[in-house]
Parts: sequence; structure tokens; C-alpha cells
Amino acid sequence: MKAAILVEANSPLIIQDVDLDPPKANEVRVRIAAAGVCRSDLHFMKGEAIIPKPAVLGHEGSAVVLEIGEGVTRVAPGDHVILAFAPFCGQCKSCLTGRSNICDTHMATGPNMFDGTRRLHANGQDLAHMGKVACFAEEAVVPETGCIKIDPEFPLPQAALIGCSVTTGVGSVLYNAQVKPGSTVAIIGCGGVGLNIVQGARLAGAGKIIAVDINDAALEFATKFGATDTVNARDSDALKSIKELSEGGVDYAFEAFGSSETFTLAYDSVNKGGTAIIVGLAAIDDFPSIDPVALVRQEKTLKGSYYGTSRPAIDFYEMVDLYKRGQIDVDGLITRHYKLDQINEAYIELDKGVIGRGVITFD
Repeated sequence: MKAAILVEANSPLIIQDVDLDPPKANEVRVRIAAAGVCRSDLHFMKGEAIIPKPAVLGHEGSAVVLEIGEGVTRVAPGDHVILAFAPFCGQCKSCLTGRSNICDTHMATGPNMFDGTRRLHANGQDLAHMGKVACFAEEAVVPETGCIKIDPEFPLPQAALIGCSVTTGVGSVLYNAQVKPGSTVAIIGCGGVGLNIVQGARLAGAGKIIAVDINDAALEFATKFGATDTVNARDSDALKSIKELSEGGVDYAFEAFGSSETFTLAYDSVNKGGTAIIVGLAAIDDFPSIDPVALVRQEKTLKGSYYGTSRPAIDFYEMVDLYKRGQIDVDGLITRHYKLDQINEAYIELDKGVIGRGVITFD
């Protein structure tokens, strides 16, 4: 089978044949149906985040089950599934306290399977599995808890987006910040995740939703998902504009780009008693600077949100239900379709700021 391999940072992904081992106990082999083109993968491609190489990237995906390993009970061959890049062990402290999205075992084993070994191989080398998903390939072996069964009638490209950008964005509003009706909200960065934060804020009943970006097309696109106001941070003093639109600062600011500059803007833009939620992942050597006195004297809250603070085995179903009831727009997020051999083109376009979400589909 073919996969897109990251051999070294700042070089194109290489499409080549790879070997895939059968699933071991509590693992599932799947045929990839669709994979989202997400900026998180770009961070690894540009060397802004670290993964052992060679590696197969791709963490936002949907698939069809081909084979199950010993002990698997959640899915069966033929099932349609959403892949979760934060599979869980169900036994660690994080899992047992309701935080399966930050499962200790998953984080400790990183780009390996739960037993510490790998299923992908090429040219005599083991290949790292991004998020234990590695869906930039025709097939994958994933943990049982990393594939969530869905209705076979649900469209698989849209299902792939629920696997990351939808749940990460909407979840950060509903599960993490728990935005209150009538609140003022700023979203800094209007890519795939940012657009879903906009949708989440609309769902939560926010009174004013301020979209912030440096791309006018992205800002106009954000209004289709619920933004009531827009700020182009390239053409204006973004902090001043946000404060003018929100009578001194917003109740909630979401950082969805991933840089120290946008981190600081989110923190500075919240009013007294407000909350800044950091969703984007900055480069490993990009450290923000904030005013600790303001944190105390203005009683601000600064918090992170990983995977929307979701429990994929439960919350994917809420996202599916919201889509079916027409309360979130996933169809409109998809603006580009690619095949696996166009993956480098897809990431060049993403890096240039093309709006919406690209999806790689497999025959």
C-alpha cells in the first residue's frame, strides 16, 4: 500500500509503498476513506514540532474497518469509523478522571502503538505513526479506542473533519470554556479550527463573535459560520479594535493559530475576569510573554484546550448529531479535494492561506 512519508523537515512528503503489520490485540486495521489537511501536520513538516522520522503523518481521518485484532469488541469489519488521534487506555489517572483526551499512556507512548512498537515499515525502517492514526496512507492500524463507529450513511469526508477540527473547535467552546449566552468572544485565527470555534460560539449563544485574522477572505468566510464582526490584524491595531468592539475587552478569547504573538493577543484582549483559551500549538521554540500582574489584579484566566477537552468516544456522537440537526455546518468547511499524490500541493496551498479545509479522499 502507499503512504506519504516525512523523511526530513522542510522537504516534500514522499509517496511510496510501505508495509503494514496485521493488528495485534485491541487494534484495528482500517482502509482510509478521507483525511483532513490540517496545520498541525504542517508544523511537523516545517520542523516547528518534533516527531521521530521517518514518519507517516495525518491525524484527522475517517475509515472503514477491514480487520480486528484479538479482544476488539467496539467495531467489526465493514464498520465506518471516525479516527481519534488521542486514543485512550481507560486505566490511567487522566482516563479515570474523565480526561481521556490527555490519556497518560497515549502521551507516554507517543508515535508508537500502546505496546511501544510500530506497525508501519519501509526500506527496512519502522515508521512513526502520528497520533497513532497516520492516515496519510491507504490503510492504517489503530488502537480500538482510536476508531469510533458511526452510521454508514454519514458522509466520510465530513466524518474526517469531526475527527479533529470540528471537535477541537466546537469542543473548546462547549466543553472547555463553557461560554455563557450573551458573552463577547474573540477568535484569533480563522483556519479550520478557528471556524469551528466561531460555530461553537454561535451555538453557545454568544452575543458578539469577533473573528480576527490577517486574510480578508478568511474573515469573510468566518461570517458565514457566525462571526458578527471582523478584524484584520494586518491592517489595524488588532488589540485596540477588539477592545473597541467589546467595550474594553472580551469575555472569552480563543487563540487558534499557534504563535507567541497570537497567544499574547488573546490574553491581552480579554477584559477583567475574562478567560483566554489557547487552542493552537505554537512552534517548540516560540515562547509568549504575558503580564503576570494583570493575571492577578484583573483576575484573568488563562487555560489550554487540547482536542476541545473532548471525550471522543462520547463527544464525536454529539458532533454528528449537531451536523444532522443542521446546527453546525461541516459541508461548507470543505473547500478543496485532493488525492494522496497531491498532498504536497495541498500543504503549499494551506501554507499560503487558502480558506476552508482541504480533504484528501481515497478510492
